[in-house]
Amino acid sequence: MSWPLVSYEEQTWQGPTSWIPRSQELARSRARYTSAIPAEIAQATPAIDDNLAQLLESATLELSRFDAEHGHHLHGFGPLLLRSEASSSSRIENLTASARNVLAAELDLATSRNSRVIVGNTRAMEAALELAGKPDAHAILAMHSALLPDESTGTWRQDMVWIGTSSLSPVGADYVAPTPERVPGLIADLELFMERSDIPALTLAALAHAQFETIHPFTDGNGRTGRALVQALLRHRGVTRSVAIPVSAGLLANLDHYHSALDSYREGDIAPILEAFAHASLRAVENSRRLVSELQAVHSDWEHRLVTAKIRRDARAWDLIDALLTFPVATAGLLAEQIGISPTNIYPHMKRLESLGIVEKKNAYKKGSYWIAPAPLAALDALAERAGRRE
Repeated sequence: MSWPLVSYEEQTWQGPTSWIPRSQELARSRARYTSAIPAEIAQATPAIDDNLAQLLESATLELSRFDAEHGHHLHGFGPLLLRSEASSSSRIENLTASARNVLAAELDLATSRNSRVIVGNTRAMEAALELAGKPDAHAILAMHSALLPDESTGTWRQDMVWIGTSSLSPVGADYVAPTPERVPGLIADLELFMERSDIPALTLAALAHAQFETIHPFTDGNGRTGRALVQALLRHRGVTRSVAIPVSAGLLANLDHYHSALDSYREGDIAPILEAFAHASLRAVENSRRLVSELQAVHSDWEHRLVTAKIRRDARAWDLIDALLTFPVATAGLLAEQIGISPTNIYPHMKRLESLGIVEKKNAYKKGSYWIAPAPLAALDALAERAGRRE
């Protein structure tokens, strides 16, 4: 399907070479390569055949239907769906961690690098949804700053970036992104494209994502920021209103197709990337429905345990099982804030939940005690496992 083609311009590599052997230095200093010149798309109109248009419409309806059906009672599950999207998006970049470790890292209770990076992705997703009212350059920069707070400069990159080959130079790379001076204008063009209302929402989100990845405006975090942008656009267009459905979990099922679809986009063929996002959305809804069902079953089991133990209906334990479904890794301070009592008063109630097998008490080195709720954590890990199964 015809779409503005990416063109290329020849460049001479003039990057730093002081740390490599003299013979290689001379060769690299004279080496030539081509960098991309992405076409402007603000006024481009996608031509889509009827079958693909129907698939995209069906996927969009499923996203909206899930949000409408569950949005009113997903207040507790919403944060977990958001974290599933962040974890799945990170997994596309080969960054993995258990649900327990990621949620512990949010509370500064875990120190693994992957967990901390995934927490950054969660912050980027949160920023994306907060800024969905106007998904523009400012919003993109804010998402990236939330993703990589220690590395982001709040500006577009000033260096060349590329995919494939050695980190020493772009010579022989699979794809070399446009020169830094082209980035601001290309982002401005993308802004105009994202403002359009004449293109169906999922189609626009998929194409905007592909264009963003083609521009590659940052030195790191482009993929995760670009997938956060998809969530912002779906919210902006009203496809979702209450939750972030983990579309990235759907993409995980066929990563080869996702990556080749981005290549096809640069060659002017938009069908593969549209198909990738349509199928990913359908898989995401299926996965999300199953997660919600499993979490509801967990909550019902917890309620049964409280009833069997003859816990009064006005006891704080009932409030705590609601909070633990949203925060299955929690400190006394966090739980106290959620149910409106002092942290010191949390401990007797949690002791009772420990005795009922609902939570387990843990200790973090130099951080103090906290609790985990194994059942919802297992449901989150099961979603990640399903998402990672290749087609």
